[in-house]
Amino acid sequence: MKEILKLLFNHEELTRDEACSLMKNITGEKYNNTQIASLLTVFQMRGITVEELIGFHEALLSTRVNVDLSEYRPIDIVGTGGDGKNTFNISTCACFVVAGAGYKVAKHGNYGSTSVSGASNVMEEHGVKFTNDNSRLRKSMEECGMVYMHAPLFNPAMKTVASVREELGVRSIFNLLGPLVNPCIPAYQLLGVADLTLMRLYTNTLQRLGIGFAVVNNLDGYDEISLTDEFKVMTNRYETICKPSDIGFTIARREELYGGSTTREAAKIFDNVLSNNATKAQTECVLINASFAIQAIEPQLPIEECVAKARESLESGRAMQTLKKFIEINQ
Repeated sequence: MKEILKLLFNHEELTRDEACSLMKNITGEKYNNTQIASLLTVFQMRGITVEELIGFHEALLSTRVNVDLSEYRPIDIVGTGGDGKNTFNISTCACFVVAGAGYKVAKHGNYGSTSVSGASNVMEEHGVKFTNDNSRLRKSMEECGMVYMHAPLFNPAMKTVASVREELGVRSIFNLLGPLVNPCIPAYQLLGVADLTLMRLYTNTLQRLGIGFAVVNNLDGYDEISLTDEFKVMTNRYETICKPSDIGFTIARREELYGGSTTREAAKIFDNVLSNNATKAQTECVLINASFAIQAIEPQLPIEECVAKARESLESGRAMQTLKKFIEINQ
């Protein structure tokens, strides 16, 4: 450990294999909490390389509860979190819109750390029982095109660092890794980041991992396309900055995306969106994220056609039907 810390203090970089070995030692309880805190602090201060991130990613996936959904080639729609905006659960709403449009979705999520509208909070409020049983997950995918994987059931290694992370009280490399350790290893991903500096890190990493992706950021600091300002999109084919009006949407106000003060309020907003009874700002915010998710799966489609597919899923009632079927299967 002393040698590794010396390397990192001198701003030297770890190879992919060294990073993988280091993470296995961290989650394998080979180091004490003080040593782990030192490592997390170093990486937070000097940043992380693509090679290191891939090495850490490999280590965490090697200890996961395996889920084989590869034949469905699903997409995961997820944000890094930490934007402090307390929006309603846009990414999970978008999952059901995409599934309602006929695509396969494998959502990996957890309870909200800074809000009541985390994916697991909303799913639990709907009576969903979390599972890591392969047969139940496959049944859900077969019958409604959507599965939800509650992260703690699939990533037991993360428990070993929970106390250190809580005591530090700041974001760390584990926050960066969260969106990359979906246990089914999805074929596609829509990833929202709150910080522009992370976009290149994630796009280079996802490119190396062979995942079809779109990484998005609203330029005013949301970890999804919020339509409150211009937004940036980076894929393995292009990168661009768009105004909402470029794609036929209107600017939203921050307060229009409020996620509620209780899980019941968060779930009500969620249901309003999927039943097509939400405000224009809420609806359009979900549609734009679902549209770029669809384009990540079908990159040959212009974004306008993807918007039409997402809108049809919502307005036809298929998104809501997908939610109802999902709840029925997963209670």
